[in-house]
Amino acid sequence: MANTFIRTTIIFTVLVVVIRLMGKRQIGEMQPYEFIVTLIIADLACVPMADVSIPLVYGIVAVLTLFVLHQLISLIEHGGDFFKKILSGKPSVVINKQGVDLKELKRNNMDVGDLIESMRSAGYFSLDQLDYAIFESNGKLSALENPNADKSSVSIPVIIVDDGKIVQKNCELLSTTEKQVKDFLLSFGCSVKNTEVLTIDGNGKAYLKAKNDKFRLASFSFSKECKW
Repeated sequence: MANTFIRTTIIFTVLVVVIRLMGKRQIGEMQPYEFIVTLIIADLACVPMADVSIPLVYGIVAVLTLFVLHQLISLIEHGGDFFKKILSGKPSVVINKQGVDLKELKRNNMDVGDLIESMRSAGYFSLDQLDYAIFESNGKLSALENPNADKSSVSIPVIIVDDGKIVQKNCELLSTTEKQVKDFLLSFGCSVKNTEVLTIDGNGKAYLKAKNDKFRLASFSFSKECKW
């Protein structure tokens, strides 16, 4: 037991030193390769702590080797934008003056639901509240607020059309039907198929983004009372 305690203390001390040497970003805003290094270090550290038959120096050498590799990759990353783009990716502008950029979302294996979820975490609930939204290379959302956006709404928008498909469960949530949605889109010269995003809140405020067109705000009329 005393042997395990001593081995664990030594490994813990080495890990604290290595993580501190990697820098503050390693703890808070990790790039993909940094996340991988952290996971491997955690796994390597557990083995010599749990198995006393494995020489302690093996675990220490493995952790230090990963630290050296991390430093080498960091140097390569700072060698220019080309290497930085390959190793860490690049920021993605997913909302611009035209509205939601569905193609950019797809490049990041995301959809409108993922975008709205990230926006809610940042304190924004409606797509029109932002002039720009950028997913940084570390996965965090940076937002530039639209100063002219209406902030008086007390109802949260829900996705009614997502990439050319009607979300039936959300239609039921707003006590509306597919036909009403199709008629609403038709009044703007749109079809469900060429609609990238349509969100509607309980007050009838609609955000409509059709393919190759700038987003527009409109008012949706409910056929019966909406309790959302």
